[in-house]
Amino acid sequence: MAGLEFDRNEIYELIDKIIERTMRMDMNWDWPCGVAYYGISRAYETTGNEKYLNLMKDRVDEYMELGLPGWTVNTCAMGHCLITLYESTGEERYWETAMKKAEYLRKDALRFGDSVLQHTVSQNNDFPEQAWADTLFMAAFFLLRVGVKLKSEDIIHDALNQWYWHIRYLQDAESGLWYHGYDNLAKNHMSGFYWARANAWAAYTMAQVGIVLPECYLYPEYLDIVGSSNEQLEALKLLQTENGLWRTILDDEESYEEVSASFGIAAAMLVRGNPLHIKYINRFIRGVRENISADGRVMNVSGGTAVMKDREGYRRISKDWIQGWGQGLALVFYSDLLDSDKHRCDGAL
Repeated sequence: MAGLEFDRNEIYELIDKIIERTMRMDMNWDWPCGVAYYGISRAYETTGNEKYLNLMKDRVDEYMELGLPGWTVNTCAMGHCLITLYESTGEERYWETAMKKAEYLRKDALRFGDSVLQHTVSQNNDFPEQAWADTLFMAAFFLLRVGVKLKSEDIIHDALNQWYWHIRYLQDAESGLWYHGYDNLAKNHMSGFYWARANAWAAYTMAQVGIVLPECYLYPEYLDIVGSSNEQLEALKLLQTENGLWRTILDDEESYEEVSASFGIAAAMLVRGNPLHIKYINRFIRGVRENISADGRVMNVSGGTAVMKDREGYRRISKDWIQGWGQGLALVFYSDLLDSDKHRCDGAL
């Protein structure tokens, strides 16, 4: 995308440092690792650096030998790297494990209403009939990739149905922003805040639908996704701080700037390819750099966050520690930045 201001050599160096630091983390088979390894997968696909693939392969092989956990929406996030490993190595065991995840989501995962996936973090019924934006990355995006690979219209429509209903449950029609969660039993958004990382999960995955799904314009649900994405991004650009980042509660000036959400939102802008977003992306590129340490740690990333009870609950989530989702979303953004000449404005129908 013309007009982006960055040094390609610096980005390659950043990717290398972030991956090296990520591989020192003792993450298990769950969503933090799933997001981190999706980022490494994107870095491998963009750079072609076999070192990244081999590092990830060795760790995933170790996990598989130790034994995998029961499936939840969150553990299905590891399916993204399994797809990359299968496509790159041809080893069937990666695809077989990915298919077990897809089968769980299709047949066994808790659902409510119009077949909407309930967000699950364990094998218990933790959040009855709750829809969280996180599910779009952990499960819907993964299902879409599987459906496209299998050329299964049933799976593709199931995945698109998740966006269709999450848009209706979670996006505020007036502001264009997304709530963190929706409680179908109480018929409310619980604490009702516009949490930044929820908006990042929504923004990034909606941007990816037009990239992943062939002839996306032939699917009526896709037009809803484009409309939702357009309204969300036009709202988000106005909430960017002077430092080029976004706050953990987007419209709360007393909330801290949160780096993982900022990477996800900026990546969505990159992928959508709207030239009117270039100045916001460039501001982000300049501002986020100081949040990456010399050894590749992505800093100022909030910890894992449930739908909190009140504003202070979000404001007080610690951002002191390295997190897999921070590492992964940084790699996603920088990989997309290197690939920015390939992106198209898929919403211009």
